[in-house]
Amino acid sequence: MLMLAEKQADRLEAADALRSVEDNAERLPMLQVGELFAPEAPLSLADTGVAPEVLSDLFLKLAHTAASFTTEWAANNLCLPMAIVNDLLEQLRRDKLIEVLGDAGRLGYRLAITDRGRSRAAQLMEVCGYVGPAPISIDEYTASLDWQLAHLPQVTPQEVAAAIEHLVLSDAAIEIAGLAGSSGRSLFLYGPSGNGKTALAHLLHNALKGHIWVPHCIGVGGDVIVVFDPEMHRRAPNELPKEMAARVDRRWVCTQRPFVIAAGELTLDALELAYGPGRYYDAPMHVKANGGTFVIDDLGRQRIEPYQLLNRWLFPLENRADYLTLQTGRKVRVPFRQMLVFSTNLNLEEALDGAFLRRIGYRLRIGNPTPPDYAHVFTQYAARCQVSIPLGLIDALRERYAAERRPMRSCEPRDLIERARDICIYRGLPLDLTPEVMDLAWKGYFGEQQDLRAEHAGSLA
Repeated sequence: MLMLAEKQADRLEAADALRSVEDNAERLPMLQVGELFAPEAPLSLADTGVAPEVLSDLFLKLAHTAASFTTEWAANNLCLPMAIVNDLLEQLRRDKLIEVLGDAGRLGYRLAITDRGRSRAAQLMEVCGYVGPAPISIDEYTASLDWQLAHLPQVTPQEVAAAIEHLVLSDAAIEIAGLAGSSGRSLFLYGPSGNGKTALAHLLHNALKGHIWVPHCIGVGGDVIVVFDPEMHRRAPNELPKEMAARVDRRWVCTQRPFVIAAGELTLDALELAYGPGRYYDAPMHVKANGGTFVIDDLGRQRIEPYQLLNRWLFPLENRADYLTLQTGRKVRVPFRQMLVFSTNLNLEEALDGAFLRRIGYRLRIGNPTPPDYAHVFTQYAARCQVSIPLGLIDALRERYAAERRPMRSCEPRDLIERARDICIYRGLPLDLTPEVMDLAWKGYFGEQQDLRAEHAGSLA
């Protein structure tokens, strides 16, 4: 018992030292040094924003996964400061759920779960099987996300122009795209396929600067909603000053601003909480996209009607929040704070009704290129491929489009040059846009239209 008393005194001394470096009496959503910011580590159980019993239960489930462990191991897995883990340990030890085996450094112990603790942990796993970093509260998530978005660098016209310089767009179109990126409002892209709507969404996202801190998970009562997804979130370099890094809340992950895209596979169920066999929830795609960009590509190709999908966004677009439903029927309000981009080949009148139009931030039609625009795209992509364009080649392609009554698409210069590359690689030659190579590239890409028409006419006869 003397050892425990000494450890308690050491922990109190360490906690007092940590509190002494606080810059403000009031706890802010984020630490900030210059332009750098990060979530602040909690100093006490009350600072976590989560009920102590929820954290104790999570600690016990974690202990259930190991024959023995140290407080440092538990702190690293729970992503909580040692002082808080030791506070949780004290209660679990008093309840005879965890026993102390010995010393593990100045502030830590070697521990093991008791038989009583294993029985209790097994019961807890039947209710919620989540084991991992401790959750944050939904209120802290909302406040921190709002704070981060208010302090991220503003998108400038110059950055937008640089990001989408490979696309051929009018000055007005570039400005509209930039306004959507700067304001964070939704953007509806429409027009014929193959003209760069999806590419514009990608490139516009690249103009968004800064990093975003994403929580591992959110706690709602005893339920857990996992938010951080390695498939959708890319970790960003976290180069903070040493004194600042020591105070970061490890329940959050520093990531690049997320870019999430969903196309024809999207269903309404994918926009709700997913409750898995582990008896915890996985956040839907639009929640994982918070702080970044969420693209719904090929609107109209989903297995549901466009109006059903669009109606799903009426409340979030107007209120910048969404409601998700737990298995119990409880509704959880979550922030809806990303640039939502729709891309469709449908006519505007087919896709939208008045109620939706009022809530869309910006609408932008991306049409077929003019002949000069087509020549510009072809020349630009050839330059990127470091291949010269034979004299008269682009004029010959224009004539072929006209002869076949085929509309030009902005993606086709790239696609034709890439097929020319395939041909040259296959033949063991360097890339060369000769008339013969381009003729074969055309036929391989578009097909032999005249022959197909003749076959079709013959089959009708």
